[in-house]
Amino acid sequence: MNDSTTPLFLGLVSNQTAFIAGIVVFLVMGLLAFRRGKQTRRVEFTVIGLALMVFPYAVSQAWLLWSIGAALLVLLAVRWK
Repeated sequence: MNDSTTPLFLGLVSNQTAFIAGIVVFLVMGLLAFRRGKQTRRVEFTVIGLALMVFPYAVSQAWLLWSIGAALLVLLAVRWK
């Protein structure tokens, strides 16, 4: 399991688990936003959805992944009506 040398994300799970979970969460949310943008013809949803699907491939640290993803989701929530 976890030994004392395994780095933890927020002291709860390993960084690798947090990273993989973040990728899955942000890819699914990005796909939903992208589809909503295509259906309603709102460019901001399409762009935010695309950003949510692509950015996990550009970061390599779990805290950075979750920070950028949370910021994009907040931006999406503000624009959602």
